[in-house]
Amino acid sequence: MEINKIAVLGAGTMGMGIAWAVAGAGKKVVLYDIKQEIVDKTIARIGKGLAKAEEKGQAPAGAKDFVTGNITGTAVLDDIKDVDFVIETVFENMDVKKDVYTKLSGILKDEIIVATNTSSLSITEIAAKYKDPSKVIGMHFFNPAMVMKLIEVIPCLQTSQETVDTVMELSKALGKKPVLVKEGPGFVVNRILLPGMNEAAFILQEGLATVEDIDKAMKLGAGWPMGPFTLCDMVGIDIALEVCNTLYHETGDSKYRPALPLKQYVRAGWLGRKTGKGWYDYSK
Repeated sequence: MEINKIAVLGAGTMGMGIAWAVAGAGKKVVLYDIKQEIVDKTIARIGKGLAKAEEKGQAPAGAKDFVTGNITGTAVLDDIKDVDFVIETVFENMDVKKDVYTKLSGILKDEIIVATNTSSLSITEIAAKYKDPSKVIGMHFFNPAMVMKLIEVIPCLQTSQETVDTVMELSKALGKKPVLVKEGPGFVVNRILLPGMNEAAFILQEGLATVEDIDKAMKLGAGWPMGPFTLCDMVGIDIALEVCNTLYHETGDSKYRPALPLKQYVRAGWLGRKTGKGWYDYSK
């Protein structure tokens, strides 16, 4: 089946980037979230970002109109019933995702593939809630999704080979570089990257260096394009903590236990760029 119309469920940071990337590749997008105002705000942010890129010569003239013209928004889940493919990027919580997949089972056509953008949750467990688990797969984009080329494609226990092949081809059609990964906690990138962020928080907790100097050390000494704290603020400290907890609980390995500062910052509501304050202060 040809894939021309794609639903993106969740209009948060990742949903925005994925909708932007998919629409930029010429596909029609139906962007869904539980409130219309959230969807409208996200589409407006995409337009604003593209307008600024056009002004700076970083995007061709007409890019804003082309991309936003390919996106429609809705707060009614039934509005996605005629799409050709679904990318789910709702809140990173197993109960929330299970509820969504149960609802999708009664809405979507039988042949529709549903790809979850989960960064750490069990896709096998998620798939068990869908009417045809063979149609469920992991399709893990990276932030910012409209820029980053990598997609981790993760079949779960129930995923069919036909589903895998379709998603690998779709990823390429979106201008991305897919990597096939077996299901496991954290997959590849987060299995390596999140413990690095967590260890940076442990180093900070021990008073060995400041946030700024730890970031500088990893940029100059390890060639990272940005330091672990800058990256954590961009990803979201709450997301980093959630992934660390998942790695810890899934493996039982104490090396994945989250550092106290991660917990404290989340408890304080200091989640990074999205709240204006994290390891760094973005309110100024």
